[in-house]
Amino acid sequence: MNDLRNRSIRSFVVRAGRLTAGQARALDDLWPLYGIEYSATPLDLDRLFGRSAPRTVEIGFGNGEHLANLAAAHPGRDYLGIEVHRPGVGHLLMLAAERGLTNVRTSQHDAVEVLRDQIPPASLDEVLVLFPDPWHKKRHNKRRLVQPPFVEFIATRLRAGGVLRLATDWEEYAHQMLEVIGASPLFSNLSPSNDWMPRPEERAPTRFEKRGARLGHGVWDLAFRRL
Repeated sequence: MNDLRNRSIRSFVVRAGRLTAGQARALDDLWPLYGIEYSATPLDLDRLFGRSAPRTVEIGFGNGEHLANLAAAHPGRDYLGIEVHRPGVGHLLMLAAERGLTNVRTSQHDAVEVLRDQIPPASLDEVLVLFPDPWHKKRHNKRRLVQPPFVEFIATRLRAGGVLRLATDWEEYAHQMLEVIGASPLFSNLSPSNDWMPRPEERAPTRFEKRGARLGHGVWDLAFRRL
């Protein structure tokens, strides 16, 4: 936990991305409705969503298409998406407004800090980490999000029985995820073969997943239950 309190190595780089006119308008007009400002104060999630319901957090939701699809398909569940890139946040806001979603909120901030400072312990039913940056050069592996301190920390935010779901198109990172989370006494692998899960049918292919497919990459899905 101290590694997360005093972290200096981040698992992301904020890259300049082109903001469309629609995304810019969404950030201006819709942020007050869907956006969560970062502060080092725990959120009252029931008040935030206006109800008590199962809750999912997606870390790094890209353009928001997958998150919006989940929210539309599961209106009885609340979804919080965390993403540092403004165009992706703007696109999610557009999708949420177009589809009339009331069960989506978003934060444009470092996910580790949001989870650490704003999400109360044992308040989540599901955490999604889909296609995180693999930092594939060996000297950059230390930047990967899925490391033992992160896994230990995520366990504190999940309820008993909650699920951590991950996916990557980088095979070596997939094996690291399997090894790191599999070694934790706080999680149990949901795979009957104790390794990979089938690809969820309801997952909309992300931009990174599509790119990986074009490059001939496989996709490895994992799911672990909080004990």
